[in-house]
Amino acid sequence: MSVTGDDRPGAAPFAAVPVLSIAAVLAGVLTALSGRYGFHRDELYFLAAGDHPAWGYADQPPLTPLVARAATAVFGNSPVGLRVPATLCCAATVILVAVVAKELGGGRRAQALAAGCAATSGFVLGIGHLASTTTVDQCVWVLICWLVLRLLRTGDGRWWIAVGAAVGIGLLNKYLVVLLLIALLPSVAVVGPRRVLRSGWLVAGAAVALLLALPNVWWQARHGWPQLTVAEGISSDDGTENRVMFIPQQILYLSPLFVPVSIAGWLWLWREPALRWARALAVAYPLLCALVLVTGGKPYYALPLLLVLTAAGCESVAGWIRAGWRTVRGRAVAAALAVTAAVSVVLSLPVLPPGALAVPNAVNPEQGEQIGWPALVTAVEKGWSRIPAGRRDHAVIFTENYGEAGAITYYGPRHGLPRPYSGHMSYADWGPPPDSADGPVLVVRQSGDRRIARHFTGCREVARVDNHHAVDNEEQNAAVMLCSGTTAPWSHLWPSLRHYY
Repeated sequence: MSVTGDDRPGAAPFAAVPVLSIAAVLAGVLTALSGRYGFHRDELYFLAAGDHPAWGYADQPPLTPLVARAATAVFGNSPVGLRVPATLCCAATVILVAVVAKELGGGRRAQALAAGCAATSGFVLGIGHLASTTTVDQCVWVLICWLVLRLLRTGDGRWWIAVGAAVGIGLLNKYLVVLLLIALLPSVAVVGPRRVLRSGWLVAGAAVALLLALPNVWWQARHGWPQLTVAEGISSDDGTENRVMFIPQQILYLSPLFVPVSIAGWLWLWREPALRWARALAVAYPLLCALVLVTGGKPYYALPLLLVLTAAGCESVAGWIRAGWRTVRGRAVAAALAVTAAVSVVLSLPVLPPGALAVPNAVNPEQGEQIGWPALVTAVEKGWSRIPAGRRDHAVIFTENYGEAGAITYYGPRHGLPRPYSGHMSYADWGPPPDSADGPVLVVRQSGDRRIARHFTGCREVARVDNHHAVDNEEQNAAVMLCSGTTAPWSHLWPSLRHYY
């Protein structure tokens, strides 16, 4: 079974030079900018989770935290070192999108165009900049789609083994890959080619996926399936907003100028007789959208399939500019790519001074979440200095969320701060403090949120977080409260302090 060969008569060769050049330029840009601003709150959490190796965590499987630990061990414990795997995943996604275009009959120009669309899409750039479960998830989804296309076109059931391996890796990163399977398999059953579903290799591929995912499934079952609680919280807290914003954010994530290309790709898959074997992908996208809407999931969950549709549409665009890039049509397409790239870079990458982030941060809040973590730790240090030296052995730093705790875990030692505690996500599994730590308690909470205050006594504000750039993120104006103690011993209080969202 060849993984790269193509036995179709007249099939275009892989456009290695333009596609790999685009991926290399993208990787260079991401690397050059990876040290700007600072860590994202999720990255700080991954670093902490990587220091607690396990087969699972409350809100995720183990892959991304363990990759984070390996990346910082090899490339340095900094944003630059942490983000090397994300950069590689992003470049791989660009190459895979081009390979999908090739699989669907796209020539060299279509493949280069597909790579260009992926590399300039705002969402692809944004998640490529950060170490994130979504970065890996997107790459794995596009890989699975390509492998499924190979399976459907060739009818060779042995491709199920590769599909199963990719699914298993995806499950070790994020359970969302199950949504892709729920969309793809019924689509193949409805529009064919159904013979691939009757292959014994399907069972073998499923076994490979299960074998790879089994350690994390076992961990989740042993701990009461906390990820289901997290998913329920996302749906109940943000479900309505996610549904309302689903279509606008799909357009924004991909890029408005690429929407006609994705529509052309859907029509091409649905209408082209020569691509009847790939029609299941055209059915899978609306089915996936329906699943995300029903469950109240985040709009970006459907983006990888939208990238596949965009890849499918690139052959139509390439035909439209058949006479070359120097024609009016060719220049129009090149201008669309340039405009998209410029807008995407400003909205998704750290190119502006932090003080100029008001507009980009309103569109992409993940930009602002990379600002101000050292300032938060400085505010905590100020509060810690208010505790008498003789009481510090009994004192505790407690934070409302894992971003605050992660920042103190990372930056705190250089400020003389002890290990922080939190009831948020897996930080709850790494606590509680000993009951002998009976106060004082330094509590860090987001501005205006007083839910955790009822668990502590004698509290007064001793510091406020200011990121010094007026960036409106979740921690700006967070309060540092100095409390005399807790309303009950930590061991009794801990279940009430645990929260998932």
